[in-house]
Amino acid sequence: MNPVSEEVAQEQRDDVAIPSPPVSAADRLMRRLLRVEHVDTSVKTQREAHRGFRIALVVTGIRCLISYLVIPIGVPILGLSGIVAAPIGLALCVVAVINGVYSLRRFWKADHRSKWVYTWFIAIVFLVLAVAMVSDIARIVSAL
Repeated sequence: MNPVSEEVAQEQRDDVAIPSPPVSAADRLMRRLLRVEHVDTSVKTQREAHRGFRIALVVTGIRCLISYLVIPIGVPILGLSGIVAAPIGLALCVVAVINGVYSLRRFWKADHRSKWVYTWFIAIVFLVLAVAMVSDIARIVSAL
């Protein structure tokens, strides 16, 4: 089989829908909350959901490295302390939240079998981010 026909065959397999269980009231509520109108259960969409999850984890990891390593170590060396640290931390939290919502929508759009596990995981991440954001906002307000 030549590479072109293998690629076409793979795309055809990727477009096959995976059967999903009946939709519960909680599922309908989450879909409405996340504004997911159309569910696409193809293998391709499932892979995109996993890709979004990996990207969200990488962004969160980078945010943690910057917030808990680079800022506490690097900023005092530069003598900028709270003036720079809090706004950077706040911006990183906003990016992490946006990326988390994006990946969560992907899981729900794909009707992924682990969508509820990921929903609870991202809810805990959002709680941690909320605490970090409140802390950063308090530092900004106290610096003014």
